[in-house]
Amino acid sequence: MKLRSAFHVNGFLVLVSWFVLTFLIGGGAIAGYAVAAHNDNVPALVGAIIATVVVVVLLLLVTGLTVVNPNEAKVVQFFGRYIGSLSEPGFYSVVPLTDRRSISLKVRNFETQKLKVNDADGNPVEIAAVVVYRVVDSFKAAFSVDDYEEYVETQSEAAVRHLATTHPYDAHDQNATSLRDGAEVAEELTIELRDRTDLAGIEVIEARITHLAYAPEIAQAMLVRQQAAQVVAARTRIVEGAVGMVGLALDRLAEQGVVELDEERKAAMVSNLLVVLCGDRATQPVVNTGSLYS
Repeated sequence: MKLRSAFHVNGFLVLVSWFVLTFLIGGGAIAGYAVAAHNDNVPALVGAIIATVVVVVLLLLVTGLTVVNPNEAKVVQFFGRYIGSLSEPGFYSVVPLTDRRSISLKVRNFETQKLKVNDADGNPVEIAAVVVYRVVDSFKAAFSVDDYEEYVETQSEAAVRHLATTHPYDAHDQNATSLRDGAEVAEELTIELRDRTDLAGIEVIEARITHLAYAPEIAQAMLVRQQAAQVVAARTRIVEGAVGMVGLALDRLAEQGVVELDEERKAAMVSNLLVVLCGDRATQPVVNTGSLYS
């Protein structure tokens, strides 16, 4: 079975017709009983009984009246059998004596709990995500799973755990994806959740990481490690820039013929420039009043 539209007619038309017919037929039944009581008129009595049965049938028709609100679907069942769904807002009349279950089609969002899980490197991390979804198939949402809201929450936590175990917190390779790569991780999580929740008639609009941190027991050690990595990266950049500046200075001196330097003087100049450019403290100039060789 799959999603289909339930048989329905305009509820206002049915309601007006019901009032008119109930008034006319009910009045005819009362008149028939009155005539049969006074004159023992059998045809009048039979007509009154038939009119009474029709009124009872008309009363049963009232049980089919239902209201469908905006962004809502009504799943209609007739004694356990699915006969269709209504998703257009309005006032309708469906098959009498049916059970109608309301399914919200509004966009919903929820945030998972902070989960503690090991990342791809084995480091314990805390991670949470927000999931935005809506129901697009009321039949699947009503009958494919026991509780579609609980199903989405459970599958979301499972997807977040799986995501955390397949990526490291920090990527050591520039081409690898880490949990801190927000856009890529969010897209991957959204695709996985769509596959997991399609069974329940759910469309996942967006899933995004809202909390990501190392677990408290290793947070301090990882902070020191990150700081060390940043210091090394900064020093590497400084050394690369300093070497380039020293090379540029030697080339300019040679081109303009300011001074001729032998290998020993070049080595001394390179040493001094690197100390000035790479040092983390202010340098103190030393004036050499003698010769480089004495």
